[in-house]
Amino acid sequence: MPITRSAKKAWRQSQSRRTRNVSQKKTLKEAVKAYKKTPSAELLSVVFQQLDKAAKVNVLKKNTASRLKSRLSAKLTAKS
Repeated sequence: MPITRSAKKAWRQSQSRRTRNVSQKKTLKEAVKAYKKTPSAELLSVVFQQLDKAAKVNVLKKNTASRLKSRLSAKLTAKS
């Protein structure tokens, strides 16, 4: 457990950030799962928004989000 005041504050910040990040990752995973189940342009745009937001706030790395976007859009064009 943290002892100093600043360490306690850092721990609290870390906990709240973790909850936010886990929540965002969960909604992203759910969106990707729904898209993979039934690929459509509407779901793809929702997934793209989630990926962009996750990359913006460093939940995912920028290139990881880009790679996932590329693979998911290829899935849609292969279906057509």
